[in-house]
Amino acid sequence: MAVTAAMVKELREMTGAGMMDCKKALSATDGDMDKAIEFLREKGLAAAAKKAGRIAAEGIVKTALTEDAKKAVVVEVNAETDFVAKNEKFQNYVADVAAQALKTEAADIDAFLAEKWEKDPTLTVKEALSTQISVIGEKLDIRRFEQVTEENGFVASYIHGGGKIGVLVDVETDVVNEDIKEMAKNVAMQAAALKPQYTDRSEVSAEFIEHEKGILMAQIQNDPKEASKPEKVIAGIIQGRINKELKEICLLDQVYVKAEDGKQSVAQYVAQVAKANGAKIKIKKFVRFETGEGIEKKKEDFAEEVAKQMGM
Repeated sequence: MAVTAAMVKELREMTGAGMMDCKKALSATDGDMDKAIEFLREKGLAAAAKKAGRIAAEGIVKTALTEDAKKAVVVEVNAETDFVAKNEKFQNYVADVAAQALKTEAADIDAFLAEKWEKDPTLTVKEALSTQISVIGEKLDIRRFEQVTEENGFVASYIHGGGKIGVLVDVETDVVNEDIKEMAKNVAMQAAALKPQYTDRSEVSAEFIEHEKGILMAQIQNDPKEASKPEKVIAGIIQGRINKELKEICLLDQVYVKAEDGKQSVAQYVAQVAKANGAKIKIKKFVRFETGEGIEKKKEDFAEEVAKQMGM
């Protein structure tokens, strides 16, 4: 398969590796993006791939909560331009979508689009969307939504950057007061800023751990100094690196961004607030939406620039 400049650009954005290394990886793996990522990681040229990190589409993320905060929803609605995303009419429409998504019993986006639009029951949600498209004059898309319900506590909500990122945090607690609400908001802000993949280590599959160990072993074998170390030492190195990675990708294991000592984990921060308020608190899950995550825009001129530099 011919390696294109656009493929090199995509791999570079996903891994942070150099252009020539990306070209070499794609050539060695016949253009297979996932295999190219592993090739780079085994050579120690890339960290874990940011597969969903390409922010391309415009639009906003919005949350809605019931009055008692026991149920919440986060939705993403896309537009073609940032200009429309900042438009008050568009933002009001997204708020209406979120309000309906909070009540819906639809299991997926297709079922949601097929149901009656609450603000005008003569239309479906999809038909109301088409009406907005004709009014606003741009292609719009209700891309996704997710509900979170917590009967034994509450759901915290946080919106960052005017709707660029939206987070919900499921908090099981036997005490609800301002201190605990503030803690929950801080945890939501942490998830928005540090982009964890899991709530805690219990969510990480054994397959993922074994896969990462394989990558790390390949890195060690590619380094003569490291490869010559005793088996037990190598096993310890690998486990240490796995633990370090888990601290980055698991919300409760991450270093709490507001920690004064720069060491306190999110789990320790939650426990500290629980103790101070005589409460039992568990962060059960979080949902994080980032506008345009995983959607690719039109190819940019940068691809041409890469092609020129690489003689492609």
